[in-house]
Amino acid sequence: MNAMLLVRALRDPASLGPDTDWTGLISAARAEQLSFSLAVRMEGRDVPARIAAIFESARRDAAYARTQALWEAEMARRALAPLGVPVVLLKGTAFHAAGLDACRGRSVGDLDILVPRTAIERVEEALIAAGWERLKPAEGYDDLYYRRWMHELPPLIHRTRDRMIDVHHTILPPTARPTPDADALIADSVALESGLRILNPSDMIVHAAAHLIADGDLAGGLRNLWDIDRLLREFEAADPDFWTKLDGRARRHQLGGAVRRAVRLAHQLYATPVPAGWRGRRPADGLFRARLVARNAWGQERRKGLRFLFYVRGHWLRMPPLMLARHLWTKARSKGA
Repeated sequence: MNAMLLVRALRDPASLGPDTDWTGLISAARAEQLSFSLAVRMEGRDVPARIAAIFESARRDAAYARTQALWEAEMARRALAPLGVPVVLLKGTAFHAAGLDACRGRSVGDLDILVPRTAIERVEEALIAAGWERLKPAEGYDDLYYRRWMHELPPLIHRTRDRMIDVHHTILPPTARPTPDADALIADSVALESGLRILNPSDMIVHAAAHLIADGDLAGGLRNLWDIDRLLREFEAADPDFWTKLDGRARRHQLGGAVRRAVRLAHQLYATPVPAGWRGRRPADGLFRARLVARNAWGQERRKGLRFLFYVRGHWLRMPPLMLARHLWTKARSKGA
């Protein structure tokens, strides 16, 4: 089970020996979008020459990805500055912009930002005026679905830089069971020198846990969990009251269960140091762990039945049963047309 080899390599690089299945390890890391993080963790380690060359290339790519992510954030800042609304960076770009430990080797795909719901239309108009374009046809079903039921606008892509931006007005779909306090996320965010903002430490963990546990099928979950491990280690070291604050914010956002499960999984897989009251195991934790590491020796996903179970669970969490049935029926009809 090479995903477990990847977990072990990230958790304790010194544990890898001369008999390591390097091909399998690198395949799993690439599949989980953790190849940059693995390369950073393995820096300075004695590895075969061909593997050292792969890691060195990955570290160069990681440095370029960081520059690209920060430039894209700056472009969004310039486009939105005239509006005078708070713009909160999310996920990997936020880690890089704030220089957090979690940014070391962190790959970044889309630029994710959070803005007030009341400003969402003006934000979209400003981005389109600055060169971003809609990916989905206006007034089509997908466009309507995003605008009515999702926590973000339909994705936008820049016409010349070919980079996508996801504009959020909260961190979970309004149809989901938990209802995070979006106003509090923005009001209690932290300003950066650039004028952009990031979530406060507790809310950053809450958002990562929501993305991992409460909003999807856990695809790519090992990277999300690695983010949580890195963030928890840094935030705990900086603030002796961090765990109390995290518990309070998780409850405020109705995500106490998701946060605690994410913390337990980080402790179980990455040996993240957490207080005794946050440890232990729950009956379903084993299923989550199995889903997170379900890859074969080539980095391909395995355990199709388990993956389908979490796929169904992800949709179930996002919307009530009747709405889900209508959505799946509409999507099936559109594909068959």
